[in-house]
Amino acid sequence: MRPLGTGDPIRLGPYRLLGVLGEGGMGKVYVGQDHAGTVAAVKVLRPELAHETGLAQRFVREALAAAAVRSPGVAAVLGAQTEGGRPWIATEFLAGPTLDQIVDRYGPLDDARLRALAASVARTLRDIHAAGFVHRDLKPPNIVLTSSGPRVIDFGIARPEHGLTLTTTGQIPVTPGYGAPEQVLGHRVTAAADVFSLGAVLVHAATGHRAFEGTHVAAVQYEVVHGEPRWQGLTPEQHALIAPCLAKDAAGRPTPDQIAVAFAPAKKADTLWKRGPLGEAIREREREVRELTAPLLTTQTGAGPSRRRLITGFAAGGAVLAASGGTGWWLLRAGERESRKNLFTIPPAVKTPAARVLSADGGDFIVGDAMKPLWVHQDVVATESPAPLPIRDVVIAGASAGGIEAFNVVDGKRRWVADDMEMTGRYLSLSDRQLVAVDKQGTLHTFVPSTGEPKWTAEADAKALLAADGDAVYVLTKDHRLRSVGRSDAKIRWTVPVAEEFRNRIHPQGAADSGVLVVSTSSGHALAVSTKNGHPLWTLYNQARKRQLVPTASDGVVYLNGKTLSARRISDGKELWQRTDEYANPPEWGPGKAFGDSVYATTSGISMRLDIRSGKDKWISTSGGQDSPVLVQGSGAWVIDADVGSGSTVHTMSLRDGSEIWHYEFSWQIGLTLAADGNRVFVTSGNSLYAFPVF
Repeated sequence: MRPLGTGDPIRLGPYRLLGVLGEGGMGKVYVGQDHAGTVAAVKVLRPELAHETGLAQRFVREALAAAAVRSPGVAAVLGAQTEGGRPWIATEFLAGPTLDQIVDRYGPLDDARLRALAASVARTLRDIHAAGFVHRDLKPPNIVLTSSGPRVIDFGIARPEHGLTLTTTGQIPVTPGYGAPEQVLGHRVTAAADVFSLGAVLVHAATGHRAFEGTHVAAVQYEVVHGEPRWQGLTPEQHALIAPCLAKDAAGRPTPDQIAVAFAPAKKADTLWKRGPLGEAIREREREVRELTAPLLTTQTGAGPSRRRLITGFAAGGAVLAASGGTGWWLLRAGERESRKNLFTIPPAVKTPAARVLSADGGDFIVGDAMKPLWVHQDVVATESPAPLPIRDVVIAGASAGGIEAFNVVDGKRRWVADDMEMTGRYLSLSDRQLVAVDKQGTLHTFVPSTGEPKWTAEADAKALLAADGDAVYVLTKDHRLRSVGRSDAKIRWTVPVAEEFRNRIHPQGAADSGVLVVSTSSGHALAVSTKNGHPLWTLYNQARKRQLVPTASDGVVYLNGKTLSARRISDGKELWQRTDEYANPPEWGPGKAFGDSVYATTSGISMRLDIRSGKDKWISTSGGQDSPVLVQGSGAWVIDADVGSGSTVHTMSLRDGSEIWHYEFSWQIGLTLAADGNRVFVTSGNSLYAFPVF
């Protein structure tokens, strides 16, 4: 969103406009707020187009269509002006990212979320059709993911179920690759066209690529009418469910009700949008709206500035503070204001250049043989460097000459280096859009991973990074307190002391998920605090004896290693299941990592795959180390086995039964670190960085 500019209205109807959300050829969309505090998205036709009869009628038709639909799956119309003056429509403001933004940022949806998406949007289409309309432009940018579920927006070309698709100028007002064949051909459009669009949306959501692609628009439209969808990446079950939606013949497509029943999402599917990175992204948008529309602070000399003046700034310069809960941003003179704005203008995450997955059947490798690296960089990594951190198209490591450096994941070429960054401890990825690290002075530094462009800094007196989520970065301070630093403004949100029994013992590796930060101590205890205010939630004593307790968390569950491997509800610490190690005395587990429907961990020199719901064995492999996490990539599980006498070996095991597929020996080398992403596995050994393929 950007501030209002010259020519932008200050008010439309009852709505005071706060900023510009976006604009297109027909008009602009503003954020507005009425006297009751209700936030709305206000869409207004451009003044120069208000007298063009065709466009004005289309705009009015959008307002009528959106207002006629009664469904929890659409943005409710709050008000509209269709006669006299500039036409405008005010709809419920949806605080959430669009489906295409989520897929681009985090990759394809998992099966549970895909089913929930399909069933929810199908029910919404049923409601739209029941009102007598066809949406006609269902696509990922027109589906907003909110904390209450998916919502369909933009009725710009919705029409009653009659008439042709072609406009009077012969243009096809649909997005290539999502409009149905009958839309492309200009034939009569029925509700079945929206079902076709939903099928194309689900292919994109499940795979990350479009169902129909081509080198230009005509080629894409030809594929829609005559070609076969790109099914690669769908499971057989997903293909069976989605394929009928993309039938060329409208009569062969299922109804929205049939789709909702066929996808049959799990119970409490609505909670899926509140968990994990996706939930964090939604909460980030909600928080931004709260900050924008929160009441302004007043000063000792009188009332605070208007929101209009806050966003646009004073013509004569000066400083204004907008705040919500103690946070805010300073808007200074034009040059300074723009400079600060740029610090928090973070580009979207780039796409991951995924490597080809190797196949033994295709002759790419021989099962049991030592693997060959994709590339190797000698003498580039600092001995004390944290584990490599892959972020989309680069892998981050501590530079041997000091600072941070990034290498291209494809060929290992150095992309950039921040040689003046005196880093302490590890670095973290912030939603794959930023890299954050802390220097010796305790200042947080952020960079754009792909380019190394510096962004915001925060003087946080930090000793180490603990964890991060969509809202904040959590650090351990030099005086052994816990501190939260906001990602949107670099302001300190809260700082809390640590109980005396834990003081000087916090381990610099925590986990944040579902509004809870879990940290551990060197003496084997775990404590959880609220990410909202730092208030203590629960404590677990004596979980680990010899091995370091390293919490990991996802989807509302935290996994704790040590004397047992346990899964606990992160909100209150309630134990869901635990496993003891019957193979050793005393038993000690390495960190547990959740992937899909399983948890992977090592114990007593073996690796285990456990059911994520019950903790029961799925397989046991004799490949394994004492402290190495088990990482999943491709069809394999990867682990480091270290032997002080002879060196270390990287093993990769089949996810199916745990049998070893590959190995790579690092003679006389110990202290290896491991990371994985994009069908590549990265290993540091001594001062060298290796990239390995996966199968």
